[in-house]
Amino acid sequence: MMEFLTEFIQSTGFVNISAGQILMLLVSFILLYLGIYRKYEPLLMVPIAFGMLLANLPITGIVDGPVDHMPGGLIYYLYQGVKLGIYPPLIFLGIGAMTDFGPLIANPMSLLLGAAAQLGIFIPFILATYLGFDLKAAASIGIIGGADGPTAIFVTSKLKPELLGPIAIAAYSYMALVPLIQPPIMRALTTPKERMVRMAQLREVSKTEKIVFPIVVTVLVGLLLPAAVPLVGALMIGNLFRETGSTDRLSDTAQHALINILTIFLGVSVGSTATAERFLNPETLKIIALGLFAFSCGTAGGVLFGKLMYVLTKGKVNPLIGSAGVSAVPMAARVSQVVGAEADPTNFLLMHAMGPNVAGVIGSAVAAGVLISILG
Repeated sequence: MMEFLTEFIQSTGFVNISAGQILMLLVSFILLYLGIYRKYEPLLMVPIAFGMLLANLPITGIVDGPVDHMPGGLIYYLYQGVKLGIYPPLIFLGIGAMTDFGPLIANPMSLLLGAAAQLGIFIPFILATYLGFDLKAAASIGIIGGADGPTAIFVTSKLKPELLGPIAIAAYSYMALVPLIQPPIMRALTTPKERMVRMAQLREVSKTEKIVFPIVVTVLVGLLLPAAVPLVGALMIGNLFRETGSTDRLSDTAQHALINILTIFLGVSVGSTATAERFLNPETLKIIALGLFAFSCGTAGGVLFGKLMYVLTKGKVNPLIGSAGVSAVPMAARVSQVVGAEADPTNFLLMHAMGPNVAGVIGSAVAAGVLISILG
């Protein structure tokens, strides 16, 4: 009986757990708290945190691959969707089905604001190389500045999969903190007069324009930058489902059932990469710091270009909408509205900010294609 008890005790996680795993479990508890009680991107924060929890429980085998004809653990197989680049494009399909490109079509100049915000990708990319990261790691860090979790995961899975854990957690954490990170930067870079600018009402966009737009964008991006097609193509077919008027069932599935299932698989899989061995090192702290810098650069780039447009249009563009050029849809656009309303409560910038916001989604996907084309 004593021998049985001894063997049982030796087989439990209580005996086999390491100090690093205990620390990572505590980190997962903090992330669960932020997702559940503070509502910081809960739809992804909770699966990521729970995936981290599962991966740091000792000797469960849930993340182990097949050995000696024995099947691997559940998360090992779920992770193949990340490793093979399947989940992020399919999530983009759902995002496309939920996105109205009307504000961008009505004001094509807002595409430039979305492009300017991509400075948040390329400036940190350059800085990371000077801090000792190789080019592929630097690209994976820089893509955090696009403020698009699936894009960050897609690029990292292609270029530097061993960094998936810290990259994903940094990307989604900063996306959740948009209302805290962006406003101080926006106020610092604009004057009260600029923040009070009222913009002319957007024109009405026809149904034909909305149908043609995703087709044209897919063709142009596909010919110019083939590596961006998995993300941009998925985004645009999802949007086409939304706009045709004859594919409502497909649009509804993409917006709800499909994206929800994929969000669970993606979150748990990515969280499972944040093991003690990979996460607890000085490199991770550098990645988290550079991620914040990247996000700040993206916000600043959009606002500064907005100021340039303010000057060139003689005061017809409110620079605050440039901050929405990061692709945290629709949160960044709402922040533009909130900061603008502080200067003038009767000023409504939300629809104007949605143009740069959806342009940022396209811009980050294109930037991802550029990085993968060059470094992949």
